[in-house]
Amino acid sequence: MSTGVGVEQEARIAGKQGGGMTVEVSRTLQASVAHVWEVLVSPAGTAALLGEGAVLGGKGQHYYCSDGVSGVLRSYHPLEQLRVSFHETPDSPPSIVEVDLRAEGDATVVDLRHERITDEASVSFLERRWKESLDALAAVAVS
Repeated sequence: MSTGVGVEQEARIAGKQGGGMTVEVSRTLQASVAHVWEVLVSPAGTAALLGEGAVLGGKGQHYYCSDGVSGVLRSYHPLEQLRVSFHETPDSPPSIVEVDLRAEGDATVVDLRHERITDEASVSFLERRWKESLDALAAVAVS
């Protein structure tokens, strides 16, 4: 199975919606949805996406990253969607990160949407973080 990674990536910052700002990042991977999902929910894929130390359990279970990020798995729809709460620090307000997968021919589009961001200064940092996370996920998918 070919799992080469495309270079197509987009990012967009939306205005305030429902109590905060939103960052959206997209990446196209030259791999099937099944393969990308398998990688995404693996320990290496989860760490690439959320941060070192993150392990996703079942819906409602907490995850913790070595950089202090933590959250809860809120939604888990195999081959389609993951949604987690996201706390940059234990005291920061929760935001929501949603990852959606969709087939586009033989490739898979990974759409990441981080919403309810309340700190305007964090938007640029989070946009960079999610671009790097999708790069890391893509690297795991082809290894």
